[in-house]
Amino acid sequence: MKKDIHPEYHMIEVKMTDGTTFRTRSTWGKEGDVLTLDIDPTVHPAWTGGNQRLMDAGGRVSKFKKKFAGLDF
Repeated sequence: MKKDIHPEYHMIEVKMTDGTTFRTRSTWGKEGDVLTLDIDPTVHPAWTGGNQRLMDAGGRVSKFKKKFAGLDF
């Protein structure tokens, strides 16, 4: 390996949205820094199975439903 081209790998603390923390090794920040997360697996709908919403931008969904109303989806 080439010398002096790799980032420093050190211990940091990660603070989750619910206030819990854990220590891990990372190249982010400096030794002992705290990484505060805005979104994490405890609150993000991708992991929690949150509600899905169908956004009707400009009436496109209603136009589609009207056009294909007789096809019995």
